[in-house]
Amino acid sequence: MALSLQDDIRNAVEVLRNGGVILYPTDTVWGLGCDATRPEAVKRIFEIKKRADSKALILLVGNEGTLQRYVNDIPEVAWELIEAAVNPLTIIYDHPTGIAPEATAPDGSAGFRITSETVSQRLCNAFRKPLISTSANISGKPTPRFFAEIDPAVIEAVDYVMAARRDDSNPASPSSIIKVSDGGLFKIIR
Repeated sequence: MALSLQDDIRNAVEVLRNGGVILYPTDTVWGLGCDATRPEAVKRIFEIKKRADSKALILLVGNEGTLQRYVNDIPEVAWELIEAAVNPLTIIYDHPTGIAPEATAPDGSAGFRITSETVSQRLCNAFRKPLISTSANISGKPTPRFFAEIDPAVIEAVDYVMAARRDDSNPASPSSIIKVSDGGLFKIIR
């Protein structure tokens, strides 16, 4: 019998609450995820990816309310960009709060994306905290466009692999990234 989406999300949330790392579908590519407020969990993401911990990670949230709890003073231009975005958009903010230092860039900023994809949005809303969302690949290797392209070493390294969307063969792309500064200035990163 196939696992229901509700049970899949419940299992993933339990692993996240216990400090574990999951592999899950997002609004872009499959992601490695963990509780963005737990330093030890974030460090595991870097270990799995074999990535320098000086590189910032993207955080995924399921709604505006969660974003507002973890970012101080969201500039009006950020809300305008979110509203106008047609494709997934990550915005880097200057003053995140309550997240693990390991999840921020060297300048203290952090990139957040509000997902509208069904599985990742329901997961984020059930978890009620930001999730790390970084591509499910070893650093320097190609980003897998769908589940079948994920390196078995990555799959074996996580604590839970979501069942949802594993058979989805629509190639995905990473999000656009824009940095928004306190004064409302913004810069396109990707």
